[in-house]
Amino acid sequence: MVGTLDWTPAAERPDLLADPVAAAAGGVADAEVAPIDPALADTAAFCAHYDVPLEASANCVIVAAKRGGEVTYAACMVLATGRADVNGTVRKHLGARKASFAPMDEATSLTGMEYGGITPVGLPAGWPILVDEAVAAAPHVVIGSGLRASKLLVPGKALAALPGAEVIALAQ
Repeated sequence: MVGTLDWTPAAERPDLLADPVAAAAGGVADAEVAPIDPALADTAAFCAHYDVPLEASANCVIVAAKRGGEVTYAACMVLATGRADVNGTVRKHLGARKASFAPMDEATSLTGMEYGGITPVGLPAGWPILVDEAVAAAPHVVIGSGLRASKLLVPGKALAALPGAEVIALAQ
């Protein structure tokens, strides 16, 4: 297992998942969940406290892409050791004139998840999920659970198999 957490199959602990994540987690092969201290949900603090290597942790950022007055949203998954190239790769891939991180209040209200726990599992239907090649190739990555009080452990290939997922070279 990864880190010092007590991992349990996600299907056995829906109480540790945000509602949209719990509804979708059954479709994620080998997903496991572990409770954490919500004050340690941010990546650096989480990894340090629970002995999870940064390269075994992946972040999900919500991007707002704009073109011709229309706004579309997408999720980007990158390892904690990298950053999503929002203004270059992501913007071009989405065919947008402008792309930026979605404001926190928009990201949380649209996803039904807590800030610091947003995950690609259970996102609104039709949202593209851009998964960096390194995330897809990882044997397992720790990601958000939709809540700050827990984390999911999933195979990288399971993220690449999510509805709307595309594997691309995303990180800078």
